[in-house]
Amino acid sequence: MEWYIIIGIIAVGFLAGFINTLAGGGSFISLSFLIFIGLPANVANGTNRIALFFQNIVATRSFKRQKALNLKQGLWFSIPIIIGSIVGAQFAVTIDESILQKIIGALLIVMFFLILYKPDKWVKGQAGLVQAKPGLIQIIISFFIGIYGGFIQAGVGFFLLAGLVLGAGFDLVKANALKVFIILLYTPFAISIFILNGQINYKIGLILALGNMGGAVVASRFATEKGAKFVRYIVLVVLFLASIKLLGLFELITN
Repeated sequence: MEWYIIIGIIAVGFLAGFINTLAGGGSFISLSFLIFIGLPANVANGTNRIALFFQNIVATRSFKRQKALNLKQGLWFSIPIIIGSIVGAQFAVTIDESILQKIIGALLIVMFFLILYKPDKWVKGQAGLVQAKPGLIQIIISFFIGIYGGFIQAGVGFFLLAGLVLGAGFDLVKANALKVFIILLYTPFAISIFILNGQINYKIGLILALGNMGGAVVASRFATEKGAKFVRYIVLVVLFLASIKLLGLFELITN
């Protein structure tokens, strides 16, 4: 592998790790790059999980040090997501995701306007809703978020943030911390499915992980230092870009 490819993988990983930790959707960048350098889409999907696993170890540790993360709450919210991720990963090794991407793109646009016009719910949270354990509705929502996370991963952070902020009442900083911890817990289960199907390039995955981890450290510090209002602006920008990417609008603009 040429040196400039290695540098490119690390640089893309850093950007993806930063965006994933601060908002979500960074995997759109890393998946696109992995496919660009020659990996089949399903192998790129599996390889990206290696980087995500290490990224979220670093991010979880950083949020915990900054006292922005409640591990017990994260464990309860992660259980239905883990179950869903196993189901989703089973689909990921065989199904063409193009139609699903269009659906997700439309949902991200809806979420963009929710964040834009209901800022207080995202910035301040809703203390009355915060629970130590998820309720039945939150469990069902989390299960389906897990299916999507196991299936393609890219963009799952947005749905986790929505569930944790709008459904569970956390502000964006605490929701971000819970998000990275939850993804850390379910990622090994999804990885195991890709391993069994021989859809991981370990060398590229570990190189990508170096960049992802660096981006995660920087982003977790940004989140706690700048606060929920800053994170909201970042989420809005990334949501907008991710939605037009999924809907194929980039191609319409550039052609």
